[in-house]
Amino acid sequence: MNQVNHVIDYIEFNVDDMHAAKAFYGEAFGWQFNDYGPDYAGIQKPGGVGEVGGLTVADRVQAGGPLVVLYSDDLDSTRRRVVDAGGKILVEPFSFPGGRRFHFSDPSGNILGVWARQ
Repeated sequence: MNQVNHVIDYIEFNVDDMHAAKAFYGEAFGWQFNDYGPDYAGIQKPGGVGEVGGLTVADRVQAGGPLVVLYSDDLDSTRRRVVDAGGKILVEPFSFPGGRRFHFSDPSGNILGVWARQ
């Protein structure tokens, strides 16, 4: 794999329940994982070659930190999938120059955003 200098290469999410986190991200976004034991799972890149991040079990999960923003081809469909998977919408979809976006929290309290061009 080729890494690029000063570009986000990998993001780790602290979770309090590995099974629930994998179920949520798998259902909401179709993510697949490489398991490295009960306390760590790598998030596979599309196509299964390499990883973009990981889930790690932590004693304490703290909301905040950098806002990870995901892209969606269909924002309203993604919003429904997040809710159906057990996520909580924190900021309903809103318009901004270039698209629309919403924010949500996962079952462990991590806050993420999703945006789309329309």
